[in-house]
Amino acid sequence: MKTTTIKELNTEEEFRSAFPIMQQLRTHLDEEQYINLVKEAKEVDNYLMYALFDNEKIVAVCGFKPMITLYYGRFVWVCDLVTDSAIRSKGHGKQLLDFIHEWAKKNNYESVALSSGLARKEAHKFYEKKMDYDKVSYVFKKNL
Repeated sequence: MKTTTIKELNTEEEFRSAFPIMQQLRTHLDEEQYINLVKEAKEVDNYLMYALFDNEKIVAVCGFKPMITLYYGRFVWVCDLVTDSAIRSKGHGKQLLDFIHEWAKKNNYESVALSSGLARKEAHKFYEKKMDYDKVSYVFKKNL
């Protein structure tokens, strides 16, 4: 019987188990950089990481953080959302994003926001068409 569950990841061992999936999105990170960033983000920035398990195997991972800004008010920022490339388009990303929406509502946040790289056209279709997100801004970045 096929079952999916969503579980919060809290230990270094759990973070490491999610790395092969997360690396598909964050290709610029090696495993130690990833572990150090996850630990610091959890400690300093209230970063939460969850994994979707299908028959006890991680198939998708998300990381998000609750925030408050003058622009969005109380909202949840999705930092990372990735499904194993070998099994995309099977509803796993939707299931994780729906989970984040419910988490946000339950914790009295007003909206969920994220950014997506310009080249990620399929992801944009997913957010706009399947998940009913509005395109509301561009994100700008300057390396220092």
